[in-house]
Amino acid sequence: MEDLSLSTLIWLRMVRFVQNSNQMSNTHLHHFDLTIAQFEMLSHIRAFEPVTQSDLAKGLTVSGGGVSRMVSRLERDGLISRAQDWKTKFISLTDVGRQRLDKAYPAQIEFQSALFDEALDEDEKTQLHALMKKLYEHSVKRREADEKP
Repeated sequence: MEDLSLSTLIWLRMVRFVQNSNQMSNTHLHHFDLTIAQFEMLSHIRAFEPVTQSDLAKGLTVSGGGVSRMVSRLERDGLISRAQDWKTKFISLTDVGRQRLDKAYPAQIEFQSALFDEALDEDEKTQLHALMKKLYEHSVKRREADEKP
């Protein structure tokens, strides 16, 4: 294997952490009959409802097709509803969806927080948060610059 830069090693470690965390979350959320992708979508809908499908795709950084398939599945399962307002469809949680998310949300937040609380002290968490915020804000600027014509 070729020598990798420290930046590349950091990126690979972040990717591996997110993948492992998502796999663990899928196992954890199975008790609520949800996947991590469904949990994130329902959480986003709850935060911004009613939300359009295109805004949902932007907020979750998922392709339009991926969002469309998941929205159809969640609607079929009775967790969300779509309402047409002229040309725009708005997505909201149903009572069933809200109840499911209300049960899963605190457990998932506690589960994910424990990954950090068990491994890092308060100073390390503060430093990591600041660094991740800095990286995220830079990545948003880069993406916006890349999307300009």
